[in-house]
Amino acid sequence: MSLWRIFIMKHSLLIEAYNHLHKAFGPQHWWPGGTPFEVIVGTILTQNTNWKNVEKAIANLKRGGLLNAKRLLDLPPATLARLIQPAGYFRVKAKRLRNFLNFFCNGYGGKISSLEKGELPELREKLLSVNGIGPETADSILLYALGKPIFVIDAYTKRILSRHYLVPEDTTYDEMQELFMDNLPHKAKLYNEYHALLVKCGKDFCRTKKPRCKECPLNGWNW
Repeated sequence: MSLWRIFIMKHSLLIEAYNHLHKAFGPQHWWPGGTPFEVIVGTILTQNTNWKNVEKAIANLKRGGLLNAKRLLDLPPATLARLIQPAGYFRVKAKRLRNFLNFFCNGYGGKISSLEKGELPELREKLLSVNGIGPETADSILLYALGKPIFVIDAYTKRILSRHYLVPEDTTYDEMQELFMDNLPHKAKLYNEYHALLVKCGKDFCRTKKPRCKECPLNGWNW
């Protein structure tokens, strides 16, 4: 089989899956957040927890008028940890958030407009150099806060694709990201909506335990 034919097959399968999900769920309006900076804070705090807990932590910051990079960085670490406690692992997350804030304020003056000017590959590399920011968090910042065309891979995406035999279970983050980015147009809006739809499907149907396969919009979709 030619490489071009393989490309066409993967492209059509991914588009077909997207259409099924979009028809079932509609637009997801991701990422929740009033400003790009709020989205960034949310992506860091949402590691290993659910969004409801993150919302409580962000509400604490909002009440104190602290959703500002320089104000957060000026907070004593213990105070920041206490404010974000609802997000869980609050001491670890306070350190990770401060690591990003130092990177953001010292390198970009705490301005989203300066961060947005960075080219995607170089900016991604810089984000990954920040202690506590891995590929999923970095890509979420790039896509959802900065509007850069990069596909975010998470546990839901991997579970859905492996259960439908599109990828082996041991597929790496980079390999799975390449599957989407090599076979879909490089459009931030498409990547945004597609990832959000996969998360919705993973939470509601493709669960770790007791998956609702018969009711899933992707029932019957596979190689």
